[in-house]
Amino acid sequence: MDIQIYHYVEGARQARGLTVIIDVFRAFSVACYVTEGGVKNLLPVGSMDTAYQLKQEHPDYILIGERGGVIQPGFDYGNSPYSIQDVDFNGRTVVHTTSAGTQGIVNAVNADEIITGSFVNAQAIIDYIRLRNPQYVSLVCMGWGAVEEADEDILFAQYVKNALEGKSNDFQAIVHYLQFESRTGKFLDTVDASAPPEDFDLCLSLNRFPFVLKAEPYGDSLIRLSKQGVVEGVIL
Repeated sequence: MDIQIYHYVEGARQARGLTVIIDVFRAFSVACYVTEGGVKNLLPVGSMDTAYQLKQEHPDYILIGERGGVIQPGFDYGNSPYSIQDVDFNGRTVVHTTSAGTQGIVNAVNADEIITGSFVNAQAIIDYIRLRNPQYVSLVCMGWGAVEEADEDILFAQYVKNALEGKSNDFQAIVHYLQFESRTGKFLDTVDASAPPEDFDLCLSLNRFPFVLKAEPYGDSLIRLSKQGVVEGVIL
């Protein structure tokens, strides 16, 4: 298994094989919480225009996301797990667009398969990759705004790579580093409702969800994140 780590949108375009698009804070943590909330269709999109167009065509759709970390006009929720962790999405369609994570999904045009990456479903991701046993694995760190390194994304990529290569991981050391040494710790200091400090713990709730989110075609031009359970060595 050839495992490579890439960065940003260009890295997503270079990715091949089974590709994990990583956005720990906060897109693909949010996506897992939305999925746990019973969402019917979770549609990651790249542009704000697409999100607004879908809302115009389908007023019952829910818009979630941000630009520059800030919830956008007309959106129902920002890109925050804290804001949506208790929301009932049962039977609803959610359109999700962010500055980094969803950009990676729509740009991974050479990947054989795309799944999302975050610590909240890390073990499911690792188990899924082992079960699929692809020749190539691409781990794409989307970073801050898809233009600047984010420690949490890089640490997650290394966490997955270590596990697949049979090497140990120290998750508590990762949390300590992110909280006290990395710029990621700014999540603890913010008063912006778009990024409440509670997001830090929710995004680092290790292995909270036993499923992966796989990108699949939806309609003529959209992508849907489909829940794939991974339990006791079986993909459900």
